[in-house]
Amino acid sequence: MDDDVKVVIETRENGPLVIKGLDELTGPDGQPLEVKPVVALCRCGGSKTKPFCDGSHKTNGFQSSGGTPSGVNRILRYAGQEVTVTYNPLICSHAAECGRIAPEVFNPAQKPWVQPDKGSRNAVESVIAHCPSGALALALGDAVTHLVADRARIEVARNGPYYVREADIAEPHPGEGACRRKYVLCRCGKSGIKPYCDGSHRDQGWKSGD
Repeated sequence: MDDDVKVVIETRENGPLVIKGLDELTGPDGQPLEVKPVVALCRCGGSKTKPFCDGSHKTNGFQSSGGTPSGVNRILRYAGQEVTVTYNPLICSHAAECGRIAPEVFNPAQKPWVQPDKGSRNAVESVIAHCPSGALALALGDAVTHLVADRARIEVARNGPYYVREADIAEPHPGEGACRRKYVLCRCGKSGIKPYCDGSHRDQGWKSGD
């Protein structure tokens, strides 16, 4: 994959995501999917050919704006001796990479749920890099710093959104401290911050086979 390739994502009103110049797309099983110079991806949640658009948005009442965000738009800080982690609930897509990589640090059963001193700095930085939405970041002074893992340009999450890396999109992200180099786009049609994901697919039990 060439990061110098210009990938542009356009949103169609009450319609799909149109991606131009896409060089890599992987499915929920991690296997590569066919890409063309222009690809239309479903974001209404109703296509029978997911992740690709089949025109279902025209008949199922999909609206590309509106809705109530599922999270609060604020940056929370979790300070450790060596590193401070920031988190914005509005941006979180519930990918759970944090609990997979460093469960000793990121554990919803503990209070606070992020405790940087329970793990190594390398583990924390690995989580920050693999957080697809940019909800988690490092605080260096007054600046919020995002790390970006080397992963597919667009990944389709199982029963979840699109993980996007290094692609241009015109719509500003409403989340404070959001990252332009990586972000997550809604494909269930239920997010309150469309085109971006706010975790509504998990909260509402959306399944990609529906």
